[in-house]
Amino acid sequence: MKISELSPDFNRSSGDPLSSQISDLECLVVSAESLSSSSSASPTSLSTLAGSLRRQLTLLTPLAPFPEGSQLHLWKLSFRLWNACIDLSNCRDRPTISLAKLRQCAADMLLVAGTPSSVPSASVKAASFLHRTGLIWQELGQLDRAAKCYEKATDLVDATSGNEEELRVLLDLNLARSQIAWESSDKTLAIAFLSRSKALLLKSACADAYKSLAEQFLSYGKVLLSKHESDASPNASDLLSEALDICEKGIAATGKYSKNSELEALKSRCLRFLSAERLHHEDFEGVLKCVRVLRNSWKQDETEHPSVGYVAMKGWLGIGNVQEGEKELMRLVKNKEAAEGIVVAAAEEYLKQAGVEAAPAVMVALAGRCRVGGAAAAVRVVKRVLEGGGGGGGKGRAKAVAELASDERVVRLFNGDESKRERGAMHSLLWNCGAEHFRIQNFEVSAELFERSMLYVSREEESRSRRANCFRVLTLCYLAISQLDRAQEFVNEADKLEPSITCAFLKFKIHLKKKEDEEAIKQLQSMLTYADFHPEFLTISTHESLHNKSTRVALSSLSTLLSLYSPGKLMPLSEVSVVRNLTTLLLREPNTEFEILKHAKLVRSRMVEIGIESFFGKGASGAREINWFAGNCWNFGLKTGREMKHELCKEFLEVAAELYATSVNFGDRIGDANQAMVCKCLILSAGAMLSLEERKKGCLSEVDVKKGLEMLERAGKLLPLISTDESINAGFHFLHTYNSYQLLNKGPTNMQSQQTQIIKSYASTKACKPHHLLQLGLTASLGPRPNLEAAEFSFRSSLTSLLSLPHPDYHSIGVILRKLASISSHSDDLAYEVYRQAYQIVVGLRVGEYPEEEGKWLAMSAWNRSSLAVRLRQGEVARKWMKLGLDLARQLSGMEKYVASMEECIKGFEKVCSGERDREESHTNNQLVLA
Repeated sequence: MKISELSPDFNRSSGDPLSSQISDLECLVVSAESLSSSSSASPTSLSTLAGSLRRQLTLLTPLAPFPEGSQLHLWKLSFRLWNACIDLSNCRDRPTISLAKLRQCAADMLLVAGTPSSVPSASVKAASFLHRTGLIWQELGQLDRAAKCYEKATDLVDATSGNEEELRVLLDLNLARSQIAWESSDKTLAIAFLSRSKALLLKSACADAYKSLAEQFLSYGKVLLSKHESDASPNASDLLSEALDICEKGIAATGKYSKNSELEALKSRCLRFLSAERLHHEDFEGVLKCVRVLRNSWKQDETEHPSVGYVAMKGWLGIGNVQEGEKELMRLVKNKEAAEGIVVAAAEEYLKQAGVEAAPAVMVALAGRCRVGGAAAAVRVVKRVLEGGGGGGGKGRAKAVAELASDERVVRLFNGDESKRERGAMHSLLWNCGAEHFRIQNFEVSAELFERSMLYVSREEESRSRRANCFRVLTLCYLAISQLDRAQEFVNEADKLEPSITCAFLKFKIHLKKKEDEEAIKQLQSMLTYADFHPEFLTISTHESLHNKSTRVALSSLSTLLSLYSPGKLMPLSEVSVVRNLTTLLLREPNTEFEILKHAKLVRSRMVEIGIESFFGKGASGAREINWFAGNCWNFGLKTGREMKHELCKEFLEVAAELYATSVNFGDRIGDANQAMVCKCLILSAGAMLSLEERKKGCLSEVDVKKGLEMLERAGKLLPLISTDESINAGFHFLHTYNSYQLLNKGPTNMQSQQTQIIKSYASTKACKPHHLLQLGLTASLGPRPNLEAAEFSFRSSLTSLLSLPHPDYHSIGVILRKLASISSHSDDLAYEVYRQAYQIVVGLRVGEYPEEEGKWLAMSAWNRSSLAVRLRQGEVARKWMKLGLDLARQLSGMEKYVASMEECIKGFEKVCSGERDREESHTNNQLVLA
């Protein structure tokens, strides 16, 4: 602003103080002008200059009021200083504090000078300076200084005058003061200043005034709307309504003023924001009302703002009219001014309400509408469908997404390198949705989604791994729904792209499902050739085999795993666990005794090779493992023994004995019990050895005999530890004695004395039983090498024991007496003692108590022994046996019919014997006579 023509220069009196002060002030202004003309003005120099000006104005203030000439001179200096500030501001990107201080000095200079009468609208000009200075302070954030400027300016303006220029300045000041109050969080005062400004509009027909005030109301309403402060006072609705009301009044007041178009545009903005505010409060009828007013006020050649269609769609959807909502969406899609982001956002909101059934139509519309961001739009729509809304259920949404993703028009949107990111996002959406359905076992849906996700995976080399992963997951899906051929196709494709142990395992699983055990076993072997093979896969394969009830494949898997063990190699299971599981599986299968024995021997050899603790483990767990294998071998030894598989029985029991002995040495707390088991295993193993020889009808080698005797010798030391159960104790003592006797009988030398000693030792133990002695006696009396001494001792010891019982077993006694009689048959006296003992036993027995057959044999054999004596004419001997036989017959049941015959026989024998004696006496007498 130039005011050089405002008044002529006046002559200064050198002696006048006012002139002197003004002169000094002018020098400072000249300094400011010189700084504005150079580029070297620093903030420090400007601040110093502003301070000097402030001090000079302070000195000048007491000299007021000034004459007209001085006033004009001061106004001229003020304008010169203001223009210098403008020049300085043009050299800078933004205002500074020092420049603002200079402007403040220029404005205050006008206040000090006063209003000269020769300057038109001087107060308005001074107020304008203060207003502009306040705006700069406000821009710098110095709100207090800005407010003071506005207050000073307001005091200079007369609100009652009808001057258009003065009203405009006052309106600007009110708006500025309102802005200061708003920024100071005093919203009530800010609105009060705006309300005060409404009265000024009644005196003005300026469209700009209406526009400025309406924009201020609108800006405040937008701020409150963005903060969603519905309960605040004032609220967004009131402010937006005020802005709309001012626009309408301005349009009505200004008539056909050229700037009405700006008010119309502002009115449209107010209506748009008011509709948004109504939408925020879910006043959908209010939204639609705003939209109708907007559309009625527009000209036909105008393009509708995109937000109108959006809020209209939301309004229709809010009242449940999906059909009208769809129309608004399609109208928005056709609006060329609508950004693709707005269109996609509207589509998302529509699908949220309309449901998955509307998704295909929306996607097709978007595919035709979105040229630049079509892929991103498709991703957002698919995401919205997956997030739900409008019913359809999770499975229905998934199927709808799969259908959308497979549409050729949608797939084309993702062509090109520029859509690489969106392609990955679509793949991730489909993949994650498929994974979610996979977790809840909707395998058919998940398979469909995984297949569709592959449409968004490129066939470039860098995507091989991802494609292979897709094929593997699809294999799992079709495995789950038992579409095994499809599963095999996918896993073969995955193996071509990225050979891995996972593919090998999936092939194995498919063969299991198809019950192709041979192929499954071959696949197991091929797993070992993969670079990423880990033994854990064999463990998993075992579980899968058992799940599919394929014990044969499980056995092969465990056998393969077992073959991989070596010292220091990390394995998923301990070696002993693998052998135990193998044995457990073999127990389920028939005729697997040889395999079980092979693994039992492996256990025995491995514990020798690598150490007991290294193989079985330490502490109680190790002891449990040993006892498990020992117990298993014991049980199989008994089983094969019952089945007459004596060779297997012998070997099982030998291994069991070694394992039980290892358990004792390992420190098992039940050591005595295991010692007893060692004893039992050794005894039974020796027995199996003897039974095997008997079945094969062969002869034991000297080595076997020696081995058996050593086993029994070792068992003999442990016999006292066998169970306190009398029957078990007696049985194993007997077996030990019996097997020892038999093995001694197999040796190359005569061991009868040792055999007899073994039986005598047995007879002296508490475990000795009469029937066991009887059995030993029978064994000793038979065979190719009978030991009659041992047999006689056994029979007599057994007879003594039986007779000492409260209820003797007379059947066994009969057998013993018969055997003793047979053994003693070579000596008449010994035999007679046996029969006499038999007679003493049967005397006094109840009828039938002594076995009839044995009694009959006893009586008849005693009687028949007299026949030889008769033939040898040993009458006394014959008489002795006849009498004994008759005595026995009289005591035994069933012999009654023989007694009479025996008596007659004896009488006849006596007569014969008497005649013989008479003849002998007569012959003797005749000889004497002759002599």
